[in-house]
Amino acid sequence: MRSDNAGDSVIMFLVGFAFGAGVALLAAPQSGKKTRREIGRKAEDAQEYLDEVGQELIDKGRELVDRGRSATEETIASVRS
Repeated sequence: MRSDNAGDSVIMFLVGFAFGAGVALLAAPQSGKKTRREIGRKAEDAQEYLDEVGQELIDKGRELVDRGRSATEETIASVRS
């Protein structure tokens, strides 16, 4: 269930990022070079955020697999005895 929330958060983050980048391009009082640099930094921030969220999802998935494996092993052991 948490992964659904994380997925929604990622989507909302990307939508917000795209909207913010568009507004920044239209309203930027800076030179094009500075604007491109700032957009590059924001893209790096977005990539770091997505990497963190992705790693959290991978960790949660591994945890669920481990719990499922343990439950299966316990069920097999109880059926055998």
